[in-house]
Amino acid sequence: MSQDYGFSVSANDRVTLPSAQDMSPEQRVIHDAVVNGPRGRMVGPLRAVIHSPELADKWQKFGELLRYRTVLPERLSELAIIVCGRRWNSDVEWAIHSRIASAAGLSEIVIAALENAVTVPFTDIEEHEVYEFSRLLLLHGQVSDEVYAAIRRRWGDRGVVELTGLVGYYSMVALMVNTHLVPIPEGEGPGIRPLGAALTDLPASEYRP
Repeated sequence: MSQDYGFSVSANDRVTLPSAQDMSPEQRVIHDAVVNGPRGRMVGPLRAVIHSPELADKWQKFGELLRYRTVLPERLSELAIIVCGRRWNSDVEWAIHSRIASAAGLSEIVIAALENAVTVPFTDIEEHEVYEFSRLLLLHGQVSDEVYAAIRRRWGDRGVVELTGLVGYYSMVALMVNTHLVPIPEGEGPGIRPLGAALTDLPASEYRP
């Protein structure tokens, strides 16, 4: 992805992304825990975060909780994640999670509309609610009473807290991979279609039952 940030961005000047054989014993413990866990491989932000093994250890455990063990179904979690990917224009986040979202049952129409930052036509009320919550939180750092109440009614106090955590965590993921120019993992699809701005505005969606 090519973006005009108004300043120089070069992978040559960023941190190294060590392979397993180049890691210290402390780093290798984290690497092996990730590879032997539900992720099955070490990609994305952890390739940079591994420079701080204690942070990497807590990072991977926190991410595993938010990705795999919230009350939200995978389809909705992945929707929230790709909303973060679009907002932050994160190639890695989009390439990995748009594929997972599709496999989890999110409509290709929804994914394409989100990629192009146009009005998303939801036919599923749960998806509409999660999108609006994620969108407002990313744009304003806050959500309206109506949008908050919709998530809380459907998923309870635990759900509304976990969704907030999910958006915050995957914003941190996007910032980490963007800052350190972590590449898209081999075998994944293309990154996000650039729209020519450092951040992408997210339009309000429509619910069309």
